[in-house]
Amino acid sequence: MFVVDDDLSVRRALHRLIRSAGFSVETFATAREFLDSVPRSGTGCLVLDIHLGGISGFEVQERLAAQGVRIPVIVITAHDDATTRARVESLGAVAYVPKPFDDRVLLEAIQRAVRSGAPANGAAR
Repeated sequence: MFVVDDDLSVRRALHRLIRSAGFSVETFATAREFLDSVPRSGTGCLVLDIHLGGISGFEVQERLAAQGVRIPVIVITAHDDATTRARVESLGAVAYVPKPFDDRVLLEAIQRAVRSGAPANGAAR
């Protein structure tokens, strides 16, 4: 399980939440850090913020697809709008979760993503 968010407090909270659900988790402050270390097998799930400094979450999704890395992606964002939602869906995220979110909603999305094992078309809120 991987988390990419540029906000330290969000990364810490997500780390605690995901570990409490029994998953091992690695957190990354930047998209570059994640892209430099992502396993090519694409095992696990990626919880990805869209608005990051430098490389955006959109670009992360595009680069993973271009490299053939198939990992379920759950997008989290504080900037919930129709354009963002449509782009996330077109890039194949398995879920779209606006911030602030209920912990149960995110954990349910993670469970679905882990079970699916691969990106699916469409996103769920």
